[in-house]
Amino acid sequence: MLNFPKNKKIILFDGVCNLCNSAVQYIIKHDKKDVFRFVALQSELGIAICKHLGVSFSKMDSIILYNPGVSYFYKSSAAIEIGRNFGGIWKLISICRIVPIFISDYVYDYVAKNRYNWYGKKESCMIPTAEIREKFL
Repeated sequence: MLNFPKNKKIILFDGVCNLCNSAVQYIIKHDKKDVFRFVALQSELGIAICKHLGVSFSKMDSIILYNPGVSYFYKSSAAIEIGRNFGGIWKLISICRIVPIFISDYVYDYVAKNRYNWYGKKESCMIPTAEIREKFL
C-alpha cells in the first residue's frame, strides 16, 4: 500500500511537458490552502500510483487528480476539480460540468495531443526549487 501525506490531493502530471509544468507552477502559486502535492507521471511513484488506481497507460498522457482513499479524476474532470479547490471565482468552473464529458474530454484530448508542438517538451522532468520541493512527492 502506498503512503501519502494526510489531507492532500495528488496531481499526477506529464513531467516533460512545458504546458503541464506551467500549469503546476500556476497551481502551486494559487494553492493558498496547501491542498495539492505533485508527482510526475513518468516517475516511479507516478507509475506506482497509476498501477494502484488501475489506470491504464493509455490515460497516462492526462493529468490525474488523486484524492487518496476517496477518488480520482482524469482529463477535463481533473482540471475542473482542481479549479474548484481554489475557491473564490474558481468555484464557477463547476459550471463546466454541464458540458457532456465526451465534449470536454474531446477538447482536452485535442490540446493534449498538440501540447508538445505548441508548448514544447523538456528532455527530463523538472527539478523543483528548494522553495517548492515539499510540494513534490
